[in-house]
Amino acid sequence: MRKGLTVSIAISVLLAAVVATVPAAVRAQGNATVLKPAEMEKLMPATVFYRGQTATTQLRNSGGVKFADGFFILASDVDTSGYSSAIATKYQAYFITEVPIQVGGKKLGTGVYGIGFIADNKFVVTDVGAHEVFAVDSATDANLKLPRPLQIVADPSGGFRIYAGRRYIVFSR
Repeated sequence: MRKGLTVSIAISVLLAAVVATVPAAVRAQGNATVLKPAEMEKLMPATVFYRGQTATTQLRNSGGVKFADGFFILASDVDTSGYSSAIATKYQAYFITEVPIQVGGKKLGTGVYGIGFIADNKFVVTDVGAHEVFAVDSATDANLKLPRPLQIVADPSGGFRIYAGRRYIVFSR
């Protein structure tokens, strides 16, 4: 009996250690998984349509989320050469959401959008016609160890962060 109890305790400790080492990104929002740029190559198109033109996606600067029910959120920086400076300022990345989400307290419906971090610590969402849907405040993470042009990570309080360098916003389902 004592040997069986010891084995049960050992298995429980091992299981707890494994769960503790699973990244927060995997556990965030009901087992949603943060996608890395390598995984994005299968999901994000090489070129995307926005405001009457096509733009090349920069898959090395991309990220996404796969929710437990199989729905996705995808984002990728884009090459905005050829766009006017007024559009290029706001349109830094292509954003696809298969489910409604909350972004900085605002509801964003299922769809395809342009996104960007703009002056005055704002994050702007535009439709594919370059019309502003909304803008929300962004934050700065001075402690981010490896800032990248675009990345998505799990937010410690739940949901996810989309970063451009050290600037970010939080979104959740």
